[in-house]
Amino acid sequence: MSLKTFKPYTKSTRGTILVDRTGLWKGKPFKALTNSKNTSKGRNNFGRITARNNGGGHKQKYRKVDFYRKKFDMPAVVERIEYDPNRSCYIMLVKFEDGERFYYLAPQKIKIGDKIENGSKKEVKVGNCMPLRDIPAGIDIHNVELQPGAGGKIARSAGTSVSISGIDENYSLIKMVSGEVRKIDSRSMATIGVLSNPDQKNIKIGKAGRSRWLGRKPHTRGVVMNPVDHPHGGGEGKSAGGRHPVSRTGQSAKGLKTRNNKRTDKYIIRRRKRKKA
Repeated sequence: MSLKTFKPYTKSTRGTILVDRTGLWKGKPFKALTNSKNTSKGRNNFGRITARNNGGGHKQKYRKVDFYRKKFDMPAVVERIEYDPNRSCYIMLVKFEDGERFYYLAPQKIKIGDKIENGSKKEVKVGNCMPLRDIPAGIDIHNVELQPGAGGKIARSAGTSVSISGIDENYSLIKMVSGEVRKIDSRSMATIGVLSNPDQKNIKIGKAGRSRWLGRKPHTRGVVMNPVDHPHGGGEGKSAGGRHPVSRTGQSAKGLKTRNNKRTDKYIIRRRKRKKA
């Protein structure tokens, strides 16, 4: 896939950069693996707004992607590769020998007609899923389980992958994109390859209307509000907020560490890299 630009017929087309999806499935999704998707528009069960600037957007159906990959020791064929509006990477529809179909996350370099398998002691090739203990160090992997049988949780967005940097008894040392190194049980499953659609990060929306299609409503800055509405509000004329950046509820917005899970601290070998100021 490549990026797609437009001739500057209008102000919006001048700056628009999108991903060219030529080669993806153009029909409807596989009906048995879809659900209706009712958006909450940022409201909780009391109807109160808990996530601002959400709402509207194009009607979507949820694709039931299998992150567990528990159908072992049976080859499957990739029938088609599809766009999924619910995630940044593409998905693939696979058909097993017994006729059962599943949606999986589609890695790069996977093609229609390729055969993939799940289980132990399988060939190390793109699309195959196996325990971490069977994967050599340095191989790019995605959809990694944090606990055996819990389903893939790590590296599921477009263009991402992690790698095995070493082994520590019954644990594999996984190096994250952030630079963090974490111990994960070697029985946990992972899929070989780097996820598809790496150009997702280069997209330029181009116009406000496309944001509304995605369900994103206009965002109002705190410094233009009144003091009753935001900690940065008020002041004579145009002001800079008068304090360090905070959220609407007063929580520090830059650099504040909010992680508070001492139970899993023992699994972190090295913390993520700090950004240079």
